[in-house]
Amino acid sequence: QVQLVQSGGGLVQAGGSLRLSCAVSGSMSSINVMGWYRQAPGKQRELVAAFTRGGTTNYADSVKGRFTISRDNAKNTVYLQMNSLKPEDTAVYYCSVDSVYGLRTWGQGTQVTVSS
Repeated sequence: QVQLVQSGGGLVQAGGSLRLSCAVSGSMSSINVMGWYRQAPGKQRELVAAFTRGGTTNYADSVKGRFTISRDNAKNTVYLQMNSLKPEDTAVYYCSVDSVYGLRTWGQGTQVTVSS
């Protein structure tokens, strides 16, 4: 079992940048996929970026070229660097971990607001 604690986020003008962090603790060896999702008001939660145990990285088409997911294994932390932010990126962002047993754990969520 893992625990996730998020930090970062906030209010930024369009074109600006933010970095989200997700500190992971617990059974690191059980992690299969680590990623970031977001949920805008009135919309379903959607995948933003993720990387797998095997090293594959996936991005939503809407963020390709602007967002970068990365990890610091020494700090057990996953990051989401968000550049060239747009008002449509406004959402609550969640980090997530999928275990090798098929269980998904969510972070507490972080509000990102992009003003036009």
